[in-house]
Amino acid sequence: MANARTPREQDSREQEKRSEYTPSSALPDPAPSDTHDYRWVATHVMGALDPMNASKRFRDGWEPCKADDHPEVHIPGNKEGNIEIGGLMLCRMPKERAQARARYYEKQADAQMTSVDNNFMRDNDPRMPLFKERRSEVSFGRGS
Repeated sequence: MANARTPREQDSREQEKRSEYTPSSALPDPAPSDTHDYRWVATHVMGALDPMNASKRFRDGWEPCKADDHPEVHIPGNKEGNIEIGGLMLCRMPKERAQARARYYEKQADAQMTSVDNNFMRDNDPRMPLFKERRSEVSFGRGS
């Protein structure tokens, strides 16, 4: 009886693979585009209309996406008009403009960091430096 068993090395569990569960996202993703970037823009906050935010985003260059243009983002009952879920409207912007916008905000962040560093280093004393440059060094196997 014991000899009729299959050796463990020959046993394969490939056919018994478990399926993986991944929860669905709260907002569906539109199909990627080579020409546009997508973003969900708030039109309502806590159930109240927020026209200031949407208006600012539209002036920045975001434009609402039409439901007909994105059938992969299926919303029951919304065949025409804009794609809106829970107070968020799907908008798009040409990639060139989105990259220019990202560069602008990156420059702003760099300027703010430089200002903070300059303000902090104003009180620096060479006898007791506050910190050195922002760089790190990695060494492997270096003896002491």
